[in-house]
Amino acid sequence: MAASSAYAASLPAAPDWLNKGDNAWQLTAATLVGIQSMPGLVVLYGSIVKKKWAVNSAFMALYAYASSLLVWVLVGFRMAFGERLLPFWGKAGVALSQDYLVRRAALSATAHGDTPRTEPFYPEATLVLFQFEFAAITLVLLAGSVLGRMNIKAWMAFTPLWLLFSYTVGAFSLWGGGFLYHWGVIDYSGGYVIHLSSGVAGFTAAYWVGPRLKSDRERFSPNNILLMIAGGGLLWMGWAGFNGGAPYAANIAASVAVLNTNVSAATSLLTWTCLDVIFFGKPSVIGAVQGMMTGLVCITPGAGLVQTWAAVIMGMFAGSVPWFTMMILHKKSALLMRVDDTLAVFHTHAVAGLLGGILTGLLATPTLLRIESPVPGLRGAFYGGGIGQVGKQLAGAAFVVAWNVAVTSLILLVIGLVIPLRMPDEELMIGDDAAHGEEAYALWGDGEKFDATRHDAARVGGGGGGGGIMEREGSVGQRLSGMGARGVTIQL
Repeated sequence: MAASSAYAASLPAAPDWLNKGDNAWQLTAATLVGIQSMPGLVVLYGSIVKKKWAVNSAFMALYAYASSLLVWVLVGFRMAFGERLLPFWGKAGVALSQDYLVRRAALSATAHGDTPRTEPFYPEATLVLFQFEFAAITLVLLAGSVLGRMNIKAWMAFTPLWLLFSYTVGAFSLWGGGFLYHWGVIDYSGGYVIHLSSGVAGFTAAYWVGPRLKSDRERFSPNNILLMIAGGGLLWMGWAGFNGGAPYAANIAASVAVLNTNVSAATSLLTWTCLDVIFFGKPSVIGAVQGMMTGLVCITPGAGLVQTWAAVIMGMFAGSVPWFTMMILHKKSALLMRVDDTLAVFHTHAVAGLLGGILTGLLATPTLLRIESPVPGLRGAFYGGGIGQVGKQLAGAAFVVAWNVAVTSLILLVIGLVIPLRMPDEELMIGDDAAHGEEAYALWGDGEKFDATRHDAARVGGGGGGGGIMEREGSVGQRLSGMGARGVTIQL
């Protein structure tokens, strides 16, 4: 009897408007996007950098994720998806109370003229969680531009401010019912809101923070390529939730989006790898991961809006255009050479996101747009939308770029008045141990001198007569240190 009552027609925990399938899929999609950040990008960042920056890079991603959640539920969510305050901003408010979180989700500002209000068939709490994962990963992606030198205290101050004053503006303008949403700029799942924003803001932050040490810029080999692949794999698989959750329902658009996402990523990875072989003679594993990333980013603005043959075309562009800007154009541009964008976030996210937005303006089909977008009359240029849709895509991108450059600059200039944005050179020489007092690997190497005070047996081995090997290694190390010997460089 108790089991059957759980499936009654109407229950307090399952009101008439609740679609259990949609709710289950949206929570699953949110979890998949969360896995992209935690542990996906945490692992990717901790392994793709030089050994001495593994802990700091992973922690920057970890901190951004945690700090974003509190800001999001306190004020951020309703600034991005609440009632309209300005054409580009929603009214701030908390998303913490029971009455607010258990009611049916609704984006009130999306209603305008012939455009109906967006009302998913699940509670507001589900929407708050799903959109938080998007907000958090945007900041984590941004961090990739400033790894290896940004003062961790400055980063701790930067993340909540950027979320409030930059991310919420893009999200409301394009998704929450702002002026770009009603004008008809298409951004299915974050090509502009997430990737163009993080790429431009990251490049701007890299400019103001300053470069890494010269030695780090010249040699910044990954400390663990296998873990880098594992982190990249989590990112790829998690993108099923990233693009599959964008329709706010377990519907046809979600299915098309997930398939297109994988097709574009695979095509882009293969295109990038072929270009590496043609021009450099051998395939690069790092390059393959970058190609995978650009394919995922490029399809995001139109994943559920284009046909699968179009996803192949978008993947080919995604694997070639960012490759060209990174490998060729970058070396010819004084500005790109001057700004130290550690993980090339500008190329893999800003360039690929903009490219995807433009291609979506060309290739989005009216049939899929009717299923997914509540804004009437949208269609790609190849389906009768004309050059006007491409113009809207470019104008929307221009707004996102301008806002992120201005706001990111202002935030960092203000923080710089109180906290140095860049770590001192003497700390940059050390890395993780200077920033956190911790190191990723218990290995002596990378060319540094053996420091008996840091590697003494008392720190690494037990006391008494049980020291064994650790005690003998310590005594040998001390004798070598006194003779001026240097450690052996270990390539991980």
